[in-house]
Amino acid sequence: MSATLFYLGIGAALWLLGLFGLLGLRDTLRRIIAVNLMGSGVFLVLIALAARVTPTDPLLQALVVTGLVVAISATALALRLGGAARGRRGG
Repeated sequence: MSATLFYLGIGAALWLLGLFGLLGLRDTLRRIIAVNLMGSGVFLVLIALAARVTPTDPLLQALVVTGLVVAISATALALRLGGAARGRRGG
């Protein structure tokens, strides 16, 4: 088994684990964590695909860096909205 295939498998497993959490959990914070887990799986797959050629594909690396920034911003927004919804419900 090559390293690329190994990391592709781990990325797919992370994505599936996040999907399972997203569909099965009801708590807002846990669902946000599940979405971030799915994103981490996608990033791992992209890095594995970028590393399969020499020299490493800079486009896929740039996509991952951009995705990290977007993921952090989306997580902050989701946490704020989840906190506001929780405050509105009184819990």
